[in-house]
Amino acid sequence: MKGRHERIKIKGWSGSAAVWLLLVPLFVLIVLKTDFLPQVARLGDTSFTKVADEMVQKVSSLGLDRARWQQQQTLDVAKLEDSVVGTSDELTGHVDANNEDSNQPNQQILAMSRSKDSRLINSDVAAAKTSHLSCNFSSAHMDTCAMDGDIRIHGRSGVVYVVASSDYRPENATAVIRPYPRKWEQATMERVRQITIRSTAPPGADTDGGGAIIPLRCTVARDMPAVVFSTGGYSVNFFHTMNDILLPLYITAREHGGRVQLLAANYDRRWTAKYQHALAALSMYPVVDLDADAAVRCFPSARVGVESHRVLGIDTPLTGSNGYTMVGFLAFLRSAYSLPRHAVTTHTPSPRRPRVVMVLRRKSRALTNEAEVVAAVAEAGFEVVAAGPEEAGDVAGFAATVNSCDVMVGVHGAGLTNMVFLPRNGTVVQIIPWGGMKWPCWYDYGEPVPAMGLRYVEYEVAANETTLRERYPMDHPVFADPVSIHRKGFNHLWSTFLNGQNLTLDVNRFKAVMAEVYTSITAAPV
Repeated sequence: MKGRHERIKIKGWSGSAAVWLLLVPLFVLIVLKTDFLPQVARLGDTSFTKVADEMVQKVSSLGLDRARWQQQQTLDVAKLEDSVVGTSDELTGHVDANNEDSNQPNQQILAMSRSKDSRLINSDVAAAKTSHLSCNFSSAHMDTCAMDGDIRIHGRSGVVYVVASSDYRPENATAVIRPYPRKWEQATMERVRQITIRSTAPPGADTDGGGAIIPLRCTVARDMPAVVFSTGGYSVNFFHTMNDILLPLYITAREHGGRVQLLAANYDRRWTAKYQHALAALSMYPVVDLDADAAVRCFPSARVGVESHRVLGIDTPLTGSNGYTMVGFLAFLRSAYSLPRHAVTTHTPSPRRPRVVMVLRRKSRALTNEAEVVAAVAEAGFEVVAAGPEEAGDVAGFAATVNSCDVMVGVHGAGLTNMVFLPRNGTVVQIIPWGGMKWPCWYDYGEPVPAMGLRYVEYEVAANETTLRERYPMDHPVFADPVSIHRKGFNHLWSTFLNGQNLTLDVNRFKAVMAEVYTSITAAPV
């Protein structure tokens, strides 16, 4: 009997062993197919990941993107939560103490040691594709940075992250740009919000033992490029709007055919609404108010700062394969504002008189004999459209008015910039104020005209046509040596010859100039 029981026991054990032999390969198969074990291993880290994510969220919700956490091998969840509160309070206090410009990013750095736990803060960094960053600080007009790969923009803090940069160097990991192209004017640039660009090291790269910059998680992902610019500076002035914002945006963003996101620092809602036609022609998406944007927007490529070459001009070779020209830019504006006339055609033998729009000023460099001058232009053969600041304030409406005309006449000033709406072969007549102003006026409006496909004529005011004679004797340097006023600096030039005079034109002399313009339009073939 004993032997029988022993045989039964052995037989039972053999059956159990057979079952286990079948279960082991099945379990291995389940692990391989479902990645079960790694999921189990990560369960112990779940609570840390949740708290760490909350830490990043708390810091970014304050509009702050940088803090320092000390390296540690083991983390206690309760202590971590305390450190979040302490860090947030410390950073908030720093901002409150410097609240003169709440748009400026805090100068502390969001960093973390390269421990196993630090990677859990932003686990998407490890899988990021390689990014590239290239900045140009050599131009006298502007600084620009171009980047592609994993680009993350946190508008409220004014920080752009270039994640896993292939050309990362710790000493050059941070760059600062004010995205407005008047680099040579320090006072102007100080009014433009600065944007900080931070590149992070590729996964596994040696950062010399220092803390690695940890970018914020994406909350909005887009599949088009981004361009960061500024509506600050002198954007209330039409010359500067066109020269410093819209023309540079055209050079920088036009190649994307509308599939580009514009993000504006120093965001001005009224400015954006005023120039909505041109902005909509550049981008099919609403302009993002960068200053108030709490999202972390991610793009495959981005440009911070805009290209600017010269006053109301484009250096075509600098635009590469795009081959941009000012003729093309004016055609772009005519399309954006749905302007029907593309070129001035000869009026002979057409019964329609050529039209001239006279851009009239009110506060300075105004025509004291405005009615007589308008009448003289009409007597020279033109149909005259007189337009003051009120008419010019409606950009779309005034663009249509200018486009309907063959000639634009105006005293040197921002209003002449509306010549960009003239049809090709149109004529610009610039009235140059007294005071040795021929070269400065030509530089702003005379030199750019030929490249626009327009014609240029100037009328230089004589000493007896300025109201300065009512304030200064004829032997004063204002008349005897105007250039000496220039040498005192731009403020003296501005206050004396630009803001300090009005004009009383010699009607007969001016009428003769306009008669020559009339002949050139009606007689010259196009």
